[in-house]
Amino acid sequence: MAVSILGARRWSAAKSYLFISLVLLTLKSICCEGDVNISAGAAAASTTEQQPHRRFEYKYSFKGPHLSHPDGSSIPFWLHSGNAIPSADQVRITPSLRSQKGSVWTKNMVQFDSWEALVTFRVSGRGRMGADGLAVWFTSSQGLDGPVYGAADKWNGVGIFFDSFDNDGKKNNPAIVVVGNNGNLVYDHQNDGTTQALGSCLRDFRNKPYPIRAKITYYKKSLTVMINNGFTPDKDDYEFCTKIDNMVIPKEGFFGISAATGGLADDHDVLSFLLFRLTEAGQQPPPAEAEIPKEEKDKYQEEFENFQQDLDKKKEDFQKEHPDVQGEPIEDLFETVNDREIRQVFEGQNRIHLEIKQLHRQLAMILDEQRRYVSVITEEVTKKGTHAESGQPDTAGQQMNSVLATQQEVLKNLHDLRNSFLESVKQMGAVQQQGTAGAHGAYETVQHFNDIKDHLHSVKRDVEHLVQRGAQNPADKMVKCPDFPPMPACLSTVHFVVFIVVQSVLFLCYIMYKSQQEAAAKKFF
Repeated sequence: MAVSILGARRWSAAKSYLFISLVLLTLKSICCEGDVNISAGAAAASTTEQQPHRRFEYKYSFKGPHLSHPDGSSIPFWLHSGNAIPSADQVRITPSLRSQKGSVWTKNMVQFDSWEALVTFRVSGRGRMGADGLAVWFTSSQGLDGPVYGAADKWNGVGIFFDSFDNDGKKNNPAIVVVGNNGNLVYDHQNDGTTQALGSCLRDFRNKPYPIRAKITYYKKSLTVMINNGFTPDKDDYEFCTKIDNMVIPKEGFFGISAATGGLADDHDVLSFLLFRLTEAGQQPPPAEAEIPKEEKDKYQEEFENFQQDLDKKKEDFQKEHPDVQGEPIEDLFETVNDREIRQVFEGQNRIHLEIKQLHRQLAMILDEQRRYVSVITEEVTKKGTHAESGQPDTAGQQMNSVLATQQEVLKNLHDLRNSFLESVKQMGAVQQQGTAGAHGAYETVQHFNDIKDHLHSVKRDVEHLVQRGAQNPADKMVKCPDFPPMPACLSTVHFVVFIVVQSVLFLCYIMYKSQQEAAAKKFF
């Protein structure tokens, strides 16, 4: 009895312990889930808060297809120096020649704290190794010329170097190196700047199938470099290269791109440079009008007013010259987008109609020639049949009959094809006249084109079959023309001998006469 009471107590205690444990686990899971949700919400909120506003700055950017002025002399809002060659689609900073330097720099000074630059470029060369490399700059002054990738040394700002040549022999190139300078440091060429680098990564950017894209972001005193490796056409496929925190650079400066070659040479081509101003979330960027000086604003306003006056004057002159359109808005005189599309559709149909007419005429000429050919073959077969011997198989006649049958079949196919072309021409004319029934006409035209295609394939098969049969035994199927009769001799042997004797006598007489003339002439000397 005591044992049973003790077991019952132990069982009730165990049940109580299990119940309490389940309650505690449930509370813990609820609390943990709440913490996870809170942390996830905080992370999402922080991510949302960290997304800055981006505004494109056209005065500090360039991009094809109209990158430079029409004469190719310069790039709007940019300066180029050295061996840089601007064109409509790109800027060749340096050509693939030895000891070349070039650079491009913004004319206007950048005056905002945070920015993002998207640079698209190509570095290509014939050799396995290249030199020297390309650099993207943000400095307090324009380094138009110098020893550091074609730009000035002792700069005040930051340079992102795309180094192609391994100067230190450590086999750590091509590489991307970020180097900052306060205007006092001399760049360490011998060590590829590794002793002064704030961040770097190894990336091979030479001779890639697609352009290399670099995204350089300076936001909240952090510089981040992202790279698109050039193996994909996806413009947003970036991978992390390096990030430098707590980096202080000048608040005002100039953007630039430079490049240089040495004993080895590469083509350094920049396709685009796009700059965006970054503003912290919650802070609206200043309007563009506030950044324009008052003098420029007044100048632009005056130019706009003069242009508006010239436009009003031209409108009045046009209305005076065309009194029949007075009272109608001038905008109605120009075709709309829908009118232009309809006009282009009908012009295309008209061109197709003309092409089909031309094909129809050519097909008629081919058909006439084929008919003449069949008539000639029929006459030959008739002649062979009349001259054939009785009891002997006429192989040539059979071959001519087969050729005639094939030609008649080709003639029939050509006739059907001509009819199909004629129906297509009629259908295209009906489509152009109706206008509104374009869908049905287009469908019928497609059907006719399919029929024409089938007929052409049939003709092609017949011709190929005929060629194959002719190539199997060309000696048997060859139609020999009659031999020419022997030509009669125009000169007999006697006449020929007499002619030779007479010619020899005349020749000897001429020689004797010539010698007498020379002997008489010598008497006077």
